[in-house]
Amino acid sequence: MICYIAKRLGQGAIVLWAAWTLSFILLQLLPGDAILIKFLDPSLGLSGDQLAQIRKVYGEGSPLWQQYFSALSTLLQGNLGYSIQLGVPVTEVLATNFPQTLTLIIPSFFLAIVLGTGLAILAWLPALKVLRNLFLSLPSLLVSLPVFWLGIVLIQLFSFQLHWVSVINRSPIGGMVLPVVTLAIPIAAPLAQIFMRSIDHVRMQPFVTAARARGLSQQRVLFRHVLRNASLPLLTVAGLLLGELIAGALVTETVFGLNGLGQVTQQAVDSQDVNVLQGVVMISAVAYVLINLLVDLLTPLLDPRLNIFRGEPT
Repeated sequence: MICYIAKRLGQGAIVLWAAWTLSFILLQLLPGDAILIKFLDPSLGLSGDQLAQIRKVYGEGSPLWQQYFSALSTLLQGNLGYSIQLGVPVTEVLATNFPQTLTLIIPSFFLAIVLGTGLAILAWLPALKVLRNLFLSLPSLLVSLPVFWLGIVLIQLFSFQLHWVSVINRSPIGGMVLPVVTLAIPIAAPLAQIFMRSIDHVRMQPFVTAARARGLSQQRVLFRHVLRNASLPLLTVAGLLLGELIAGALVTETVFGLNGLGQVTQQAVDSQDVNVLQGVVMISAVAYVLINLLVDLLTPLLDPRLNIFRGEPT
């Protein structure tokens, strides 16, 4: 088990390095200059020599390969550099805003699980057989909806038309209702699709046929035998989608004007603050790696047939 975890951590480290390197190269190739955007204001009265000195302090004047290895060395020390626009460490910027983003991600994830599993279960309840085709087609429709468009539609409908939820003078809890729903719906759709297909597969297994032969009702077979065995793929997909929630949260926060990494990312893009943008990329990459490692470790516990530790001493 220790060897397996060490191997997965090594693979995760390679993924993090690749994500950081790729983001570094792409961001450096973008047009624009964060130093000039911030310090070229005539009211500051800075000369060309002073701008060159500021550029040297931030390491912008050295060759690209030197900037890469300098930034990589700094990263290995747990430091993401300084924000040119804000003048503070990037870690401080992320630590201040990431908890606010988590308040959006966590309830959205649980709502997505409820919506996805609920839709899949409703699609196979005998009492709702007439609506089954509708339930089966909903995930394909929902997964194709862009997050920003869905957010705008929900604001227009529930805030401006029905006046159920205010997005202007919003309360701390009520103001999170529409953002959470906006972020949860596109994630719930693939969960529902995977769960429906898994239910289809499990329903054809011999042990389900044997359960029916014993005279169990369809509802009992579904809830006692089918759903439990069909939930394993749901865990894997949910783990993958949880990592994607960070990217969706950035867009959702921008649409609803929420404080968090979304606002920080927008400001960093406007000011070409490369260090902050790389910090946001690294948060997404670290979340993806850790969540996948956790799913890999939990899967054998839920299904002993998938013994990833086979052959290792206990």
